[in-house]
Amino acid sequence: MTRTTRLVTLLVAVLLLGAVGAGAVLHAAHRSGLKDEQQADGPTVRAGTVSLRPTAPRRLLVRNLAWGPHRDEIATVPADDPGGPRTASGVKCLRFHAAAGTGICLQAVHGALEDTYRAVVLDSRLRVRHRFPAPGIPTRARVSPSGHLVAWTVFVSGDSYAGTNFSTRTAIVDTRTWTIDDNLETFRVIKDGRTHHASDTNIWGVTFADDDRFYATLATGGRTYLVRGDVRARTLTTLHGNVECPSLSPDGTRVAYKKRVKGASPDAPWRLYVLDLRTMKETATAESRTIDDQALWSDDHTLVYALPGDYGSDLWTVPADGTGTARRLMKSAVAPAYLG
Repeated sequence: MTRTTRLVTLLVAVLLLGAVGAGAVLHAAHRSGLKDEQQADGPTVRAGTVSLRPTAPRRLLVRNLAWGPHRDEIATVPADDPGGPRTASGVKCLRFHAAAGTGICLQAVHGALEDTYRAVVLDSRLRVRHRFPAPGIPTRARVSPSGHLVAWTVFVSGDSYAGTNFSTRTAIVDTRTWTIDDNLETFRVIKDGRTHHASDTNIWGVTFADDDRFYATLATGGRTYLVRGDVRARTLTTLHGNVECPSLSPDGTRVAYKKRVKGASPDAPWRLYVLDLRTMKETATAESRTIDDQALWSDDHTLVYALPGDYGSDLWTVPADGTGTARRLMKSAVAPAYLG
């Protein structure tokens, strides 16, 4: 190969690489720009009034992920028509939940150098009642059935539950007094009937039974446990192993949760299970894909949860008793809450 040929080959390679790079940048810019435009094949989303008061018929609230001017806003649809037009509130949240006219909205505050986060308690008209600083990336949020207590979990370090290199912080706030327990790791842990002390404790994924009792995940010693929490006594009592992100059924008899299963990929280790709290019998649901979400009960028989979708996440549903099949409930949505 002559010197001229080598130079020509090098020039062609440089031009091709430049063209590919420019194309990638233009494609990314085009795709980013589309986020502000409502997609022709996406759901219809319109601005309007959104209330957190229980209504008849029931309504479903979600964080809307459909591209367009209302992306990331809390939106509502009739519960019996989840694919119908969405009414967007104008309030943006990363994680969200609501009950009895109270909402908890975990938000990012974008700074010049880095983002910070906060937990915002909302009233029934989505007006701010109180703000609390959050020390990390939002991941879970729940409101008690009465609306009197709210809880949230953030990643203080790491951003995934899949591995072991992460740390969480979970807080509970009483909305009647604004008393905050800003770190549930200060609660006394009762494991196998005895007080358990460990420096590697992590707690996340609160789900409320009432204004005093709740369930959550406790991690220690490389294992996870379902714990029953007592707000007044400030205790966490272990009940069952290999439970993550519990969600209590409306009748208070069962917990849906993520369970790590043998043979699964370390990056996708979970399957969706249901635990009977009286018998401690586990039931695998018909959902065979990995679930990295805190499922929600739409009623005493049905679970709703998020899975990756074209525009972030879609909501799926499956029977809680192990029968049936999983089906998609709603495109481009996450963080559901039912009202009514």
